[in-house]
Amino acid sequence: MKSQELDAPSRAAAEAPPQNRGASFVRQCLALTEMEMRKLRHDPTELVTRALQPMLWLAVFGEVFSRVRAIPTGGSLRYLDFLAPGVLAQSVLFIGIFYGIAVIWERDLGIVHKLLVSPAPRVALVLGKALSGGVRGLSQGFAVYLLAWILGVGIKWGPSDLVGVAVAILLGAAAFSTLSLIIACIVRTRERFMGIGQLLTMPLFFASNAIYPISIMPGWLRVLARLNPLTYEVDAMRALMVRGGSTIFGMGFDFAMLLVSSLVLAVIASRLYPNLAR
Repeated sequence: MKSQELDAPSRAAAEAPPQNRGASFVRQCLALTEMEMRKLRHDPTELVTRALQPMLWLAVFGEVFSRVRAIPTGGSLRYLDFLAPGVLAQSVLFIGIFYGIAVIWERDLGIVHKLLVSPAPRVALVLGKALSGGVRGLSQGFAVYLLAWILGVGIKWGPSDLVGVAVAILLGAAAFSTLSLIIACIVRTRERFMGIGQLLTMPLFFASNAIYPISIMPGWLRVLARLNPLTYEVDAMRALMVRGGSTIFGMGFDFAMLLVSSLVLAVIASRLYPNLAR
């Protein structure tokens, strides 16, 4: 009798019309995102501290390497302008890749167990968390845009450009947040997760076109860069964010690769998510 009562919400969701199931799925994703956003409202210091790193990259690394003429940027694009989208993508990467540590904390507090017995599909739980990572990434976008404008970067302010950058941030954050969740589901301890997270961030960052173009990479590194979702995020944002920037792979291909990466990782994460409760 108890099992029938527990399964009632799931059966009701399965028997609902397709339109209602779709709307219910979206509500479940947004509900989890809203829960994550409450944490930021209670403690917004995370956003402030996260904004310091991209500021250092732009203000220190960018200003110094702008004087190095040996780095080709394509056309008349200044190195600081070339770097700004890469720094924004790096900030999104760092937010996403360490997102899994919060999930392990939730496991220890019993929150994961409560989510798993809810009628929400596992994919909705994963996508809700990925979307909250995207919102955190958007806050970094605001900080990077502001500093880049102060430093004289030729920012594009067109509505379509800003929306395109926002979509690239959301997709990039979703991909790396779900990758982080996969790692958390496998290692299941904070100590192991921190070690693997630190091991992954630098290779993902340097094996991309964030701080130098793919054209100057050795052949083996070009192969890794083309397999790296960060490469396509930077490529899209470079064309959308700065005047004179262009895309190597094509805007449609960049967004398609980001979307496919996010969906594939979300499916894998949803399969592994119950492992956290074991």
